[in-house]
Amino acid sequence: MLSGAAFMTKISFDIVGFDLDGTFLDTSGDLAASVNYALGLAGRPLLTVEQVKPMIGGGGKHMLTLAMEATGGCEPEELNRLHPLMLDYYETHISVHTLPFPGAVAALGQLDAPGVKSAIVTNKRESFARKLLTELDLINRFATLIGGDTMDRIMGGKGFSKPHRAPIDEMIRRCGGGRAAFVGDSIYDIMAAKNAGIPNIAVSFGFLMQPVEELEADIVIDRYDELIPALRRLG
Repeated sequence: MLSGAAFMTKISFDIVGFDLDGTFLDTSGDLAASVNYALGLAGRPLLTVEQVKPMIGGGGKHMLTLAMEATGGCEPEELNRLHPLMLDYYETHISVHTLPFPGAVAALGQLDAPGVKSAIVTNKRESFARKLLTELDLINRFATLIGGDTMDRIMGGKGFSKPHRAPIDEMIRRCGGGRAAFVGDSIYDIMAAKNAGIPNIAVSFGFLMQPVEELEADIVIDRYDELIPALRRLG
């Protein structure tokens, strides 16, 4: 017979994967600071956190490209000069302002109760994601971590980050197989899940590049206390 906690959280998934930036963690403050550091080096106007949020999700170089386009244009030479400088700054200041979204950590506990494995699949560089989760004392809450460069190393090529299905497939493999669902805030997340043929959930509070309805996710949640009911519906 199921315990009370397990009964309340009983879902028909073995694995639940999460995107990192804008889904599990609010990294917008530290990402905006790193973008503004690069823009400042170039003598460009700085952006607000709200302006940077829609630029997040496709990796650091994509984020900086959009920021440069918004502040005077993006020449490849200047982008290539500023990108590593931005990354160095971000790595040093990676957890100054970053926090989990409200209810995110509690949701992990609810998944732990019935034995569901949680994982992170992000387009952030794996070393950065690992450093960030370690500094926030969250790294051990996840069965595996797959970064934006992880699959390129494994596959020996380029272009294997989300929305490619390869990171989702690797998440499932590393977690021992079984039925999986994925939670994210961008078209990269939802398309990766769809390409891998698994159910998906979009969070409306993330760093949305477009109205959340346009992601065409299976379910949209507005708060983390809606996650378990959503998973039960998907199941």
